[in-house]
Amino acid sequence: MTHGSQTNHGAAPAHGFETLAIHAGQEPEPRTGAVVPPIFQTSTYAQDAVGAPRLGYEYSRTTNPTRNALQECLAALEGGRAAFTFASGLAAEDTLLRTVCRPGDHIVIPDDAYGGTYRLIAKVAERWGLGWTPARVSDVDAVAAAITDRTRLVWVETPTNPLLGIADIAALATLAHERGALLVVDNTFASPYLQQPLSLGADVVVHSTTKYIGGHSDVVGGALVVADDDLAQQIAFHQNAMGAVNGPFDAWLTLRGVKTLAVRMERHCDNAERIAEFLVGHPAVAAVLYPGLPDHPGHEVAAKQMRRFGGMVSFRAAGGEQHAVEICNRAKLFVLGESLGGVESLIEHPGRMTHASAAGSALEVPADLVRLSVGIETVDDLLADLDQALG
Repeated sequence: MTHGSQTNHGAAPAHGFETLAIHAGQEPEPRTGAVVPPIFQTSTYAQDAVGAPRLGYEYSRTTNPTRNALQECLAALEGGRAAFTFASGLAAEDTLLRTVCRPGDHIVIPDDAYGGTYRLIAKVAERWGLGWTPARVSDVDAVAAAITDRTRLVWVETPTNPLLGIADIAALATLAHERGALLVVDNTFASPYLQQPLSLGADVVVHSTTKYIGGHSDVVGGALVVADDDLAQQIAFHQNAMGAVNGPFDAWLTLRGVKTLAVRMERHCDNAERIAEFLVGHPAVAAVLYPGLPDHPGHEVAAKQMRRFGGMVSFRAAGGEQHAVEICNRAKLFVLGESLGGVESLIEHPGRMTHASAAGSALEVPADLVRLSVGIETVDDLLADLDQALG
């Protein structure tokens, strides 16, 4: 498999990615010299006088030094003007929707969007007047056809969850802007190490920091990173007004995880490539979905806009739904569980697990689909476990 190269249409960063991940927003604490930023586990702050808070700190829902450190780091890694972190990825998404959209507005979403995103939009946001249309985000013409004169956001995942489709970020940014909409890219599957959508023209990047950014399956969180100062001010207002922020300990855990993001992603990609190659042609596998495979329909676009192809692999079981379920149940080293992006490998049946909320809708996923989050274990051990699970 060939590795893609990260395209950067903006100014070159002052430091490399790995350096930024370790140092951006994380200067030694000035009073003691502590190398690791402290956990500011406080709800409020002493003020020097009425209306005179120290360094702008009044209340931790509004701002907290530990959360600020994480936000500054994520903004640097994504090449954004500002970043905002939240209690979960869905809290970040909800805040963005309520910041940008009004009743009567419309958004375009992927036709295989993450089940939680679908549930938020179709079962919550629709009730207060937000219209939405699913579209195949790998097809620019299909997205164009879904846009209306009320569309405020074109919302894409790339790679998509769980079918690993690839959206051409630059092309969709041009399309969205021509039609008066913003392009939002959920970058959770790629992480900022593999892909930086803002440099390709996107307006907002969404992350579930629970996944690759945190990387250790021990903390839940979300983030928005934006390229525009005015939008940043609007999101900052809504972050405070809605209050779905992450606590300082969660911010600290996420910041600790992001330090090793680059080295972890390299291993995730190494292992995923080996596993995808193993699955291709296996008699128990009907199809392998991985953008690093040359015959993947999004391979060329992924190679253009991603550094490598990621740690997520999906496949369709040759024996149908029951076989897919049996494979998930037989796996031993691959832990049967939802979520993704941790150092340990996970296996799941999207139709009955992460995407069950989309059952019966236009976003229903194939019943024979199995999704792998490939961890950083010894790859031969992972291959042996899959071999026995496939039966």
